[in-house]
Amino acid sequence: MADAPFPRHVILVRAGRWGQLRLPRALHAGAWWLWALGLAAAASRTTNPVLLALLIAVAGYVVAARRGSEPWSRSFVVFLKLGLLIIVIRVLFQVLFTSPPGGATLLFRLPELTLPGWAAGLKLGGPVTLEAATLAFYDGMRLATVLACIGAANALADARRLLRSVPGALYEAGVAVVVAMTFAPRLVEDAGRVRRAHRLRGRRVRGVRAVGRIGMPVLEGSLERSLELAAAMDSRGFGRAAAVDPRLRRSSGGLVLLGLVGVCIGLYGLLDGGAPGAVATGALVAGLALAVAGLVLGNRGSRRTRYRPDPWRLPEWLVVASGAAAAAAFATASAQARPGMNLMVVPLLVPAIPLLAVAGALAGLLPAWAAPRPRSATEAAA
Repeated sequence: MADAPFPRHVILVRAGRWGQLRLPRALHAGAWWLWALGLAAAASRTTNPVLLALLIAVAGYVVAARRGSEPWSRSFVVFLKLGLLIIVIRVLFQVLFTSPPGGATLLFRLPELTLPGWAAGLKLGGPVTLEAATLAFYDGMRLATVLACIGAANALADARRLLRSVPGALYEAGVAVVVAMTFAPRLVEDAGRVRRAHRLRGRRVRGVRAVGRIGMPVLEGSLERSLELAAAMDSRGFGRAAAVDPRLRRSSGGLVLLGLVGVCIGLYGLLDGGAPGAVATGALVAGLALAVAGLVLGNRGSRRTRYRPDPWRLPEWLVVASGAAAAAAFATASAQARPGMNLMVVPLLVPAIPLLAVAGALAGLLPAWAAPRPRSATEAAA
């Protein structure tokens, strides 16, 4: 007896739009990067360590909930370690080279060397105050948070899939950016593979010796991969552009350049706060319009096909909206000078917690539920 076919309504439900939204799939890489950049923009608007730690916790929770089984998905911890290193370096530079920003809470005193007059504002040794160390910690914490947000994007998004969405006019530059973004995850993958190989051979590599025994094979593998990538790109004709009308090339290049200048001016005005808001916003909108017009014009001379492009559906919009909400909440709280956004170290006080910024940071948790569940290693292999 032949198997009965599926009813039509079952097929429609399984293939319908809402069924596609709930099935395991990879979220659009651009959505993850826009979400991470929104969190990074929020981190750049404050020096409150509590808010910065909250943003790191939000990024870490989303990574733990929605990362896949790919090798680069484990790179978030590496970025956290790099953030801790940045904090330590920033505090050491403040203690050793930078003049203290005032404050009477003396921690200790280092031997001080006299510097020439052209090095005014710098010092080498001398008194170290608690206020100076706290200021350096705040700055280092902000940089570490931005790096953690970028690490979350590296752990969640496949940079190679992001290349599919790059406009044809920026394809060559997009390839270079993608290769650069995959550098750190590939190093993490190579280091893990070398460490497992040593463990299988009964060797316990720890401490300073691990740098030589793991670093050299990783470096050798990176050089071999770079040569293979260069040969593959050359064999596929990368960089060989088709004949394009010079007027079209100059027009598109000029529009993109003017657009980028306008975007830079608008972003600087919005972040600095010195320029009027209407002027900065107008420059940003005009720059984006010119850049988009230049890209559209440049795409006419660069035709590229896309095989099975990644979809952009409701989960992508929700993920991007959560990052934008976090950035908008922090920017609004900073523009309104809410207590606790930008801390002063003289006098040294317990930081206040602005509720608007906390709500914006919590909005960044939405991708942990709104984003579709990624495919497991078994599903990806199947």
